[in-house]
Amino acid sequence: MNTAIVHIDCATDSIPEVAEALAALDGVSEVYSVAGGADLIAIVRVARFDDIAEVIAGRVSKTPGVVNTETYVAFRAYSKHDLEDAFAIGLPDAD
Repeated sequence: MNTAIVHIDCATDSIPEVAEALAALDGVSEVYSVAGGADLIAIVRVARFDDIAEVIAGRVSKTPGVVNTETYVAFRAYSKHDLEDAFAIGLPDAD
């Protein structure tokens, strides 16, 4: 799975509507309304690396209300959940 994190600037009067439209796009797995340098952050997950460009340039950027995007392509994922699963051997927790 190929993942990209997309920071999205929106027209300020349409952030909720843009978020809902983006969340409905194929290839967009999650959309977060955030505080900080962007209005929204979208997580794009696709099977083929080349599909990242199609989703972001072909769909996300063309969504009405999207003013600008900045994309970060993930090379590797590190997750507490993954680490817990990797070290679990099926024994109950010793509480």
